[in-house]
Amino acid sequence: MTSMSRARVARRIAAGAAYGGGGIGLAGAAAVGLLLAEVRLARRHVGNGTDNHVPNADGRYGHLYDNPGEAPLRLTILGDSTAAGQGVHRAGQTPGALLASGLSAVAERPVLLRNVALPGARSDDLDRQVALVLADPALLPDICVIMIGANDVTNRMPATRSVRHLSSAVRRLRTAGAEVVVGTCPDLGTIEPVQQPLRWLARRASRQLAAAQTIGVVEQGGRTVSLGDLLGPEFAANPRELFGPDNYHPSAEGYATAAMAVLPTVCAALGLWPAEEERPDVTRREGFLPVARAAAEAASEAGTEVTAAMPTGPKGPWVLLKRRRRRRVPEPDRAPVTPSP
Repeated sequence: MTSMSRARVARRIAAGAAYGGGGIGLAGAAAVGLLLAEVRLARRHVGNGTDNHVPNADGRYGHLYDNPGEAPLRLTILGDSTAAGQGVHRAGQTPGALLASGLSAVAERPVLLRNVALPGARSDDLDRQVALVLADPALLPDICVIMIGANDVTNRMPATRSVRHLSSAVRRLRTAGAEVVVGTCPDLGTIEPVQQPLRWLARRASRQLAAAQTIGVVEQGGRTVSLGDLLGPEFAANPRELFGPDNYHPSAEGYATAAMAVLPTVCAALGLWPAEEERPDVTRREGFLPVARAAAEAASEAGTEVTAAMPTGPKGPWVLLKRRRRRRVPEPDRAPVTPSP
């Protein structure tokens, strides 16, 4: 599918989500049904990893920057098993811990991390997760990172419904005063045990959803980062990591790769990135584009950021497409949070 075709599909899905339209097939219901069957076979082939344990990474990061007169930044993670960090054994290997540690180093402030992501979650679970995040006005986050979408594809959730739930979550968090960064649906065509032509269908479905997610998120004041095929090499190198209809488990290296891609956008959303990095760099093919075109390009290239830039024009809002330089995150330094009585 060409970038222009993907842009048209993304516009249709986003419009359906905004105006209550029915489901638009990601790659055709029959094809996705075949994809599900292939994924289940792949799951048996690579081992079904029955351990559902997710390390608890909640806590305070960056003790070197403790200042009694300055409150820590609050970072909250929402989403599915990728956001939760399922598949690794240490809290410091989860994306939340890596992002909290990196944000603390850039801001030179402690960061208080909370993770409400749920393994197996689809976008319709974001309503519940956001309610948890907003339940206590005294603990509202400064920034939220959402990673969602893989389970929507493999469970055949209509793309319009998926985007509608994500857009609603972003709107509620932004209204509460939090910045929001969304890691869009990863490229499911990178999973080695899924064979052609279903691998192509998986890639098409996930990229269509990622592009539509970008439009919905940007229109609600959030930013997106394409995860795309960032995790693909990790699955290829670690074929026993679980992938199935309700899970998406990168290796520790995969989570670190994703965190390095998302961290610059998290910092930029909080005004912590160098000013010169905020200007588009034509040598990296950055610039201002109509949102649907930028969404399609981002879905095709992992690590690409899209953020609102200009008011609506004839082709919808204009956005800034950035290909930020990834920043290596330091080793997490955490103290656990003591639950309130």
